[in-house]
Amino acid sequence: MKTFEICQYLDSVFPLAYQEDYDNSGLLIGDPQNEVFGILICFDITEKIIDEAIAENKNLIISHHPLIFKGLKKINNSSSSERIIIKAIKNNISIYAAHTNLDNSKNGINGYIGGLLELKNTKILSPVENDLFKLIVFCPEDHTGNVREALFMAGSGKIGNYDNCSFNSEGFGTFRGNESATPYVGIKNEIHFEKEQKIETIVPKHLLNVVLSAMIKAHPYEEVAYDLIPLKNLNPEVGAGIVGNLPKSLPAKDFLEILKSKLQLQIIRHNSSDLSKTIHRVAYSGGSGAFLINSAVREKADIFISGDIKYHDFFDYQNRLLIADIGHFESEKMIQDILFDVLTKKFPNFACTKAKNSENPVHYL
Repeated sequence: MKTFEICQYLDSVFPLAYQEDYDNSGLLIGDPQNEVFGILICFDITEKIIDEAIAENKNLIISHHPLIFKGLKKINNSSSSERIIIKAIKNNISIYAAHTNLDNSKNGINGYIGGLLELKNTKILSPVENDLFKLIVFCPEDHTGNVREALFMAGSGKIGNYDNCSFNSEGFGTFRGNESATPYVGIKNEIHFEKEQKIETIVPKHLLNVVLSAMIKAHPYEEVAYDLIPLKNLNPEVGAGIVGNLPKSLPAKDFLEILKSKLQLQIIRHNSSDLSKTIHRVAYSGGSGAFLINSAVREKADIFISGDIKYHDFFDYQNRLLIADIGHFESEKMIQDILFDVLTKKFPNFACTKAKNSENPVHYL
């Protein structure tokens, strides 16, 4: 199996179009045409991880955090990142990162934790905007069903828990083909009136090319008339964090004990002197989620859980929201399990393992 085939599959599950502007997800090192004979999944790429891949004969490493994140001006063996890059290239090891594209996917870390905590009626805490387009295409009546079906099969028309969504209206189209035209209906150099239907549907940005190709292939006209309109609507399927309700309300102390047990935490930093208050609505973000605190307040969450919370965030929200900092690594370490499950379900007979040397760089005394 080629590297690009695995990358394409991961992109279909966690689209690279979902990554933040500052991020650097995707294939960072390696030839897409390389034959893959083993995959190692890790959280961060360290020198120990590279050595483990070499020892276990794995030539594709899939990590959460990108190895190349900030700009590199030189690669001369003077830093850990440079040594890793040199060793990876020398040993023909490819490196792929699934970072904020995985974070922003509904089936990524936040959805996983929502399931682990048994949250009900979950939704994205901060959905993205400028991700949706309205596609309008005009089609002769005898081909409307085929074109509409092709659009749906390619991934358009999904709104929340519904799919195959479209609006259809009837009208007349006019056109006149010149001498070079090969019209489906009508005669060259004569204006033609055709009874048509207008199909309107929604397309997410990362599927635009696929949907347009499917539409053109299914459409009978030589020149397909369509409109593509960017929308300001929020995309409820994509974005940062998750929010949902517990099956039953719990005192904060009891909930934090459950959180500690299910996520195997050593410690939880929080901002409340009164842990008898009730927790019902829970907001969560893996990684550094402080930027989502206001979203948690807006969603009327009782608690916001994340990592890398700063002192003043604890202080500023003390009377409005219980904030629990469980640590960056601790909030996302399950990503190895997510990637392993995704890959082994698709490629069940492929050599894929979770790294033994994925370690938290933060230690507690």
